[in-house]
Amino acid sequence: MCGLRVHSWLLIAAVWMSLAEMSSAASPVRWKLTHQPVRVVNGAPVLFLVTTPQPVRTLSGKWLGHEISFSFDDGEKAWFALAGASLETRAGKYPIELSAETTAGKTMTYQQRISLQRQRYPKAILKVPGRYTAPSPEELQQIVQDKEIKELTFKTLSAGREWKGSFTRPVDAEISGVFGVQRVFNGTVQSTHQGLDFRARAGTPVAAVNRGRILLARPLFFEGNCVVIDHGQGLLTLYLHLSKFLIKEGDTVEKGQPIALSGDTGRATGPHLHLAVRWQGIYLNPAGLLSLRLP
Repeated sequence: MCGLRVHSWLLIAAVWMSLAEMSSAASPVRWKLTHQPVRVVNGAPVLFLVTTPQPVRTLSGKWLGHEISFSFDDGEKAWFALAGASLETRAGKYPIELSAETTAGKTMTYQQRISLQRQRYPKAILKVPGRYTAPSPEELQQIVQDKEIKELTFKTLSAGREWKGSFTRPVDAEISGVFGVQRVFNGTVQSTHQGLDFRARAGTPVAAVNRGRILLARPLFFEGNCVVIDHGQGLLTLYLHLSKFLIKEGDTVEKGQPIALSGDTGRATGPHLHLAVRWQGIYLNPAGLLSLRLP
């Protein structure tokens, strides 16, 4: 009788173990999406990191009206992409829509809401030569020509990713002006500061913050001597108020390579380097990009 009970208990245990294994096998591996930084604000660049339920050969996404290109990282065994929210984006929860194609050709989709908080930015009072707030007819003509040059430059983008790893500072100097500041020139609100200023002395070597191709290297009215680097996937970096170019348009440059010397050309209150980040038509906080830990 005792042996029969033991046998019954062993049978029940075996059944439970079998059911547990079946339950475990039936539980699907889920999508996992994380982002850096954890607190996302308007004007911030964002790194998305995605793990798919099963191996896929392509992954794409949409967020805030922008197409997002993902790359696979062998070290993380996950997909990653850079994106960003414009200064004008309001606080709220915005869905990111992902679409993946498996090695068998099957399409998988996933959606997750990303919480975005509103960041308040300060105001700055600046004094510049009068020609930069009340330009002459000849200067206005140059400004119009510059605008056309920039619009054409911003349309010439590499689809593939050129950048590799984290972005680095262009100069070894302290920051003198932050992103998002509403600037008042000579008593009149003129613009929003869409970059990061470094207090670099004239003649300081300026380095490329990451690998890319030189789209623009020429003087402009407001920007002074200006360099634009295309890092791929809609990501550009701009370097303003330079005194000398060390590269030419069409060159491919590596991270840390000297591209110019700093100066005070264009609408500048003194020698410094203005670094700007532009992604798919919107300007993002360069400080945020420099702080991201990228594959």
